[in-house]
Amino acid sequence: VAFSINQSDAITAVSKNLRDVTYETFEIKKEIEVIHNFVDVKRFQKKPIDAFRRVIAPDGEMILMHASNFRKVKRVQDIVYIFAEVNKKIRSKLLFVGDGHERPAVENLCREMGLLDEMRFVGKQEQMEEILAVADLFLLPSEYESFGLAALEAMAAGVPVISTNVGGLPEIILNGETGYMSDVGDIAGMSKNALEILTDKTVLQQFKTRAAAHARVFDIQNIVPKYEALYNRFL
Repeated sequence: VAFSINQSDAITAVSKNLRDVTYETFEIKKEIEVIHNFVDVKRFQKKPIDAFRRVIAPDGEMILMHASNFRKVKRVQDIVYIFAEVNKKIRSKLLFVGDGHERPAVENLCREMGLLDEMRFVGKQEQMEEILAVADLFLLPSEYESFGLAALEAMAAGVPVISTNVGGLPEIILNGETGYMSDVGDIAGMSKNALEILTDKTVLQQFKTRAAAHARVFDIQNIVPKYEALYNRFL
């Protein structure tokens, strides 16, 4: 959220949820205009690099992925439990992108569960479009997301999303079409939803296609003009 007390200024929020939270937190009388975050869809329309996929999944396993700053609010440990359930029925690998305070605890949990060989921790990466291109499913079990840009980037790359039903995520994800949303901490539900997508290759492709199509709603070409129109009203 960006705002000031100057009555000539505009106030914007990147999601309806963040707008509502702002009204609850601050004494703001002015209207807050919602202009969603955007993604450059063309950037994420990459063909998967076969050699890279084979490095992650040498035996043709499914690739599940998570990317974040590994804060507690991301509930990264939940991802390990979800993966463990999925991997019981579908041979899979889990790709962790990013770094942060919770990463050592997550690595220890993987070790304790005997799953470390099925995980890949690649740290912070700039070329997310290259990594997302090889993923089959994106996991985002956060306690809260003001918008959910990571989920939108995954969808732009044609990767369905398993997430929690919090914050701005319901404004991005079409439940049952581009992914599934569950309550915070619902490991069983998220595992079930992940398996529903991954078990049938035809179903997986349908989710991938719908995810990529819906991400175009938030393409930079559609969102930037809204900011330009807002600026023109105040210039």
